[in-house]
Amino acid sequence: MMADRTRALAAALLMSLAPAAVLAQAPAEPAPTETRPPAKTLPEKAIPEKALAETAETLPMLNSLGNVPGWRRYKTRFVTDQGRVVDSGNGRISHSESQGYGMLLAVAAGDRDAFQRIWGWTRANLMVRDDALLAWRWEPDKRPAVADMNNATDGDILVAWALAEAGDGWSDESYRLASRRIAVDIARRTVLFRSEGPPLLLPAMNGFSAEDRPDGPVINLSYWVFPAFPRLAAVAPEFDWDRLSAAGRDLLLRARFGEARLPTEWISMRGGQPQPASGFPPEFSYNAVRLPLYLAMAGVGERRYYEPLLALWADADQAGLPIIDTASGAVAGRMNEPGYAAIPALVACAVDGTPLPADLQEPAASENYYPATLHLLALTAANMRYRPCLGR
Repeated sequence: MMADRTRALAAALLMSLAPAAVLAQAPAEPAPTETRPPAKTLPEKAIPEKALAETAETLPMLNSLGNVPGWRRYKTRFVTDQGRVVDSGNGRISHSESQGYGMLLAVAAGDRDAFQRIWGWTRANLMVRDDALLAWRWEPDKRPAVADMNNATDGDILVAWALAEAGDGWSDESYRLASRRIAVDIARRTVLFRSEGPPLLLPAMNGFSAEDRPDGPVINLSYWVFPAFPRLAAVAPEFDWDRLSAAGRDLLLRARFGEARLPTEWISMRGGQPQPASGFPPEFSYNAVRLPLYLAMAGVGERRYYEPLLALWADADQAGLPIIDTASGAVAGRMNEPGYAAIPALVACAVDGTPLPADLQEPAASENYYPATLHLLALTAANMRYRPCLGR
């Protein structure tokens, strides 16, 4: 069971919904055939000042993985010769998320050939919309393979981030330009830069705004890819990515539900107060487990962001990481593949300097695409920011 489990539910809602109305803070020159809303200025105190200061040094990702054999196995198992990254636990589909993760890991492994193949397939098969965003899902057994033209904003962010890293790492202006085009449309079309209150990141153009849902806008905090925002700021500096990042960190402290004080996957922001969104299981699950990974990758080490997770993971369970029903506090399932355990280990490292267990420093050969990806990203973060936790 993958992160795509909840996306499938979201996709069912999206098919019949109208496009979201999204405001851009400072749009670049629009295309002649498009009409853009006026720019909006954010109030000075929309985000607590303490949140704005919690940023870490931006470090280059190129050659940061430090586990070339792990990447080679990953590439053999999940990346086709054409560059399609296969979600082995989800019907062998591909999606913008898998392509973005594959591109990031290729940069981290210093594998430019693989990067170019994955980017080439992505561009040919998912960049089929009228804008620079990506169609979110590609199904090998369907014709057309792309049946839903909606985007997934986290996938767009991952691809734009990977392109920015590749552009800097390999001094390739074409990658930087492609990153900018995607970043500009992410900001224009999926970021709700509001005249009152902090900006919000919509999970997709369609289906999640206040116009689309009675409890809208609805967000998913795992779509805030915190380490990506400094890179997007470099390629599209006219948008306030720092404030968007700060808004996500602030929401992480506010969206704590039930006795476990954990965020749900899908959160209603109607009225400005986060609540579990209607129509979705009120669970901390496969999407939300990425939140501490992204925080650690961004160099955020403040304990307060991780406190509920440190409590949840205090006693390791061989059955796997728990999926928590925040309404009842019950364990609703387990994320039982070993790659998921790399995230609690990374959190313990980032917060307390705890060494990563030796058995997590080498990805398991049997993991499916999603836990294997999270495992390699955790190792990338450890190599970039927390090398003493690896005994180096």
